[in-house]
Amino acid sequence: MLAIRAPIGQRPLMPIRAAITVCLVPEARHGPFVFHEGLESAFAKASAHGFHGVEIFPTHADDLDGLQLRDLLRQYRLELAAVGTGAGWLRRQLTLTSPDPHVRMQARDFIGAVIDFAGGFGAPAIIGSMQGRVGEGVSREQAHAWFREELDQLGPRAHALGVPLLYEPLNRYETNLFNTVGDVLPFLQTLRTRNVRLLCDLFHMNLEEQDIATALRFAGQQLGHVHLADSNRWAMGYGHTPMEAIASALHDSGYDGFVSAEVLPQPNAESAARQTMETFHRFFVRTP
Repeated sequence: MLAIRAPIGQRPLMPIRAAITVCLVPEARHGPFVFHEGLESAFAKASAHGFHGVEIFPTHADDLDGLQLRDLLRQYRLELAAVGTGAGWLRRQLTLTSPDPHVRMQARDFIGAVIDFAGGFGAPAIIGSMQGRVGEGVSREQAHAWFREELDQLGPRAHALGVPLLYEPLNRYETNLFNTVGDVLPFLQTLRTRNVRLLCDLFHMNLEEQDIATALRFAGQQLGHVHLADSNRWAMGYGHTPMEAIASALHDSGYDGFVSAEVLPQPNAESAARQTMETFHRFFVRTP
């Protein structure tokens, strides 16, 4: 398969890079991840399509082979964009806002192991589903206090490795903790750590934000990662998300991280990868 490259004479508008998701969790086989066939197969396909990085969703940090990963990244000239922690919730129902302090401790240890592994590659860990929710019989203030306590321990752990910790607000059907950029930014200001950055997922934002581009501008320098997904969770370009305004907001904000395809492999994985790169070149590459 030939790589999809920018036409001759074009250059990146800014150092925004494209990444694609690789899932190693069997229980998430039908989730919004493009490649599921193992690292080497996924890396070969990511490289062939012209991606700059890969975002990995492992069962646990201990299940990743660091030497193998380093060799594959070098072989296929890819960066590790981020590592997800969702398996901690999917497999063990661990969250940072559980009323059970033992569960919160286990969740912190699970995420901490991912931070340590990813940080060794200069990549951040993602807190998404493991944030949990405000449970029945628990006040919002208490849930926020538990979450604040955990982030104030995990943020410095990532900082020691020179990487941010990514927090992803989810839509209302997945959490009631925080759903919008406007909700979460004031909370982040209450943290002792200043090492937590926002992961803005365009699929969740399509459900929750009044205007996605405005929210991205509001996030500003707190933005650390973007999940590039259309309104239907397919690759960008298969739905109705206003990509031109979003790209302008990212450019104007000086964003220089990854736009990562956390999307369903529809109509198939190859098409999702190809469509993502077509979108990337359309909106993040220009002629001089």
